[in-house]
Amino acid sequence: MTTENSRRLFLKNAGALSMAGVAGPFAMNLAAFGQAAAAGVDADANDYKALVCVFLLGGNDHANTLVPYDPVSYATYRAERPALATPWDALSPTLLNPKEALPGGRQYALAPQLAPLLAPFNDGKMAVMLNIGTLTEPLDKAQYKNFPAKRPSKLFSHNDQQATYQAAGSARNSTGWGGRLGDEFDQNTANATFTCINVGSGGVFSSGASTLGYQVSAKGGAVAIKAVKEPLFGSTACRDEMKRLITAPSAHLFEDHHTRVVARSVKYEELLSPALLQAPASGAFTPNEPLGEQLSMVARIISKQAQLLPSATGGAKRQVFFVTLGGFDTHDSLNEEHPQLLTAVGNAMAAFHNEMARQQIGNQVTLFTASDFGRTLNSDGDGSDHGWGSMHFVLGGAVKGGYYGEAPKMGSKAEADNGDNDVGRGRLLPRMAVDQFAGQLATWFGVPATAIDTVLPNLKNFKDDPLSLGFMTA
Repeated sequence: MTTENSRRLFLKNAGALSMAGVAGPFAMNLAAFGQAAAAGVDADANDYKALVCVFLLGGNDHANTLVPYDPVSYATYRAERPALATPWDALSPTLLNPKEALPGGRQYALAPQLAPLLAPFNDGKMAVMLNIGTLTEPLDKAQYKNFPAKRPSKLFSHNDQQATYQAAGSARNSTGWGGRLGDEFDQNTANATFTCINVGSGGVFSSGASTLGYQVSAKGGAVAIKAVKEPLFGSTACRDEMKRLITAPSAHLFEDHHTRVVARSVKYEELLSPALLQAPASGAFTPNEPLGEQLSMVARIISKQAQLLPSATGGAKRQVFFVTLGGFDTHDSLNEEHPQLLTAVGNAMAAFHNEMARQQIGNQVTLFTASDFGRTLNSDGDGSDHGWGSMHFVLGGAVKGGYYGEAPKMGSKAEADNGDNDVGRGRLLPRMAVDQFAGQLATWFGVPATAIDTVLPNLKNFKDDPLSLGFMTA
């Protein structure tokens, strides 16, 4: 094994350990500063695009997020969760009226707390993904029942389904599809470490074959190593010697890997911190709201992308961001907790969309939601249980708004609780795979057709699937 290959393997495994919570806090902070890598793509030097994944940790209750509104579907929804259903009259202000209506008179409304997203939907800048989830190949109800090997492994498990959703593959993968997108743009910029960035909680999503998500905090940005940032014991000489000691090359393989990571940590903090001082937080975001603070930091970094990502090869400049909001495991108290969570989501996403428009970069930045899984339509009493398929949103200037995918049948209680779309208790059997959704984003992002299967290995299994997406402009 060569020294360079050993270095790459160390960084990859260190990142996987940190994301799994195995490494200690110091190692976690340092391992996150891996360098993005991949094949260059021909594009103008000023070509910039960014993807922002908003991951709702815990499994979002999709039925109270995108609520069935037409009378037949609403009646089923209400019958399945009488204590949890949003009152029908409360939904009329957020009823969605796309240019192309759903077949059979089907209608949905946004949860009232998501009212800030109604304007971008009406402007044709928000798409709704219907019944999306983890799949390794197209799967119908009979195959689900008779061929368990065709199912994604460890369904309904938080950790496994988070990893599967983010990896677009096995939960055992140490790379995610966001990181593999970053892998395709190696050396296009001089500071490739800024290609994939985690704000707040990290995850496998932004880790590629040699790309590790660069970890920043929502409030402060880059995390500085205090001992090399300020005088040590009041002495600048001690500080300088400490910096030399922890960044000096070593003949010992492990030590040398460690010092390379530390050196990158120091270098990129020294680049990012001054840039953020020139990019104050926008007043559009709700103060002290975790998701809003994370998206505010993303917006600040994007505003300085020209400074942080100077062109190295004339290739396309790309960034992938990962932000999270927890609390969605609503087995109980759904009516008290879920509206507060959705208020934060609606406010933060709308503020980010407006901020990108203000920066005149709206067509180049796309934000989308994701979650472990959806939840049961059937209630637990005052909550819902772990499910599978879910409904999600894509927001941005390059989005072709409307509905995509197929609305699950909800013609009667029997169809909702034992129909073709259900695998028990109203758990949706996904019709749209995460891979199909990610493939559309990858194409818009500029990944060549020859590299799509590397980014999304399971996508080839869906090439004969008649489901048509096309929710992004060219």
